[in-house]
Amino acid sequence: MTDFDHLVLGIELWHWRQQAQAQAIEAGISVTEVDWLLQEFSPLGRLTLRLDTFKTKASIPLKRSLLDLTTLWQQRLHQKVPVQYLAGSTPWRQFSLQVSPAVLIPRPETELLIDLTISAIQQNVALQQGDWADLGTGSGAIAIGLADALPLATLHAVDQSEAALVMAKQNAEQLGLDERIQFYAGSWFEPLAHFKGSLRGMVSNPPYIPTDLIVTLQPEVAQHEPHAALDGGFDGLDCIRHLVTAAPDYLIPGGIWLIEMMAGQAEAVSNLLEAQGSYREIQIHPDLAGIDRFALAYLK
Repeated sequence: MTDFDHLVLGIELWHWRQQAQAQAIEAGISVTEVDWLLQEFSPLGRLTLRLDTFKTKASIPLKRSLLDLTTLWQQRLHQKVPVQYLAGSTPWRQFSLQVSPAVLIPRPETELLIDLTISAIQQNVALQQGDWADLGTGSGAIAIGLADALPLATLHAVDQSEAALVMAKQNAEQLGLDERIQFYAGSWFEPLAHFKGSLRGMVSNPPYIPTDLIVTLQPEVAQHEPHAALDGGFDGLDCIRHLVTAAPDYLIPGGIWLIEMMAGQAEAVSNLLEAQGSYREIQIHPDLAGIDRFALAYLK
């Protein structure tokens, strides 16, 4: 991390924050994003910012100059760069994960994949250990969440992007979970050939946006997040189809198949699992907004 080697007057930073918040309101951006940046680049906490107690301080150390901070904020306002990329990190579950334009920003709803896994294995000791796969790991969020939730398991995280794997490894190391997670460059199950028939579970947040819809997404997503992590082909189901077809060769009987999907895809994914013939107890689970977001099944 960068040292706090830039000093600014408390009143000067207070004025900067006031102006940035006004600009956020005008641009339709949440004012909380201003404090997100300030918490990343200064030692100021949420309560200090809320109470404005920093205003009277003679000096406040920053990781970047106020001019640099202004430049970053202008990128947020005018280029729609996600604040997570500007800050270089995002909260996810109880962790702070490093992120960059090389990886998809982990969403709060994806946290439920970990909760669903915990619920699914509670009564099955065999699934609480052994080898698990996170396919399309990106920032490493799912692998890290699973490693934390399954202390007896070994996680195998796969991604096609070398840049994403670098970031995922950094996150695992920073959180002290690097000895529990193995990382592989490649496509889906391909690097895990030696685990055929032995995986206790497979969890994935695959690309699931139909190609034609990507340009219609909010500019923060369409213009800045990696399209390879978004584009699910013509109907958004290309990667999910592959996972449905390939997973039976890798999972143990009773092993878990669990993915995130887009709103409106639940019926199609259920039908794919049913038609494949290797799965039982096919379940659809909603996210916190009540949208059918997750599909879970067990290998027969």
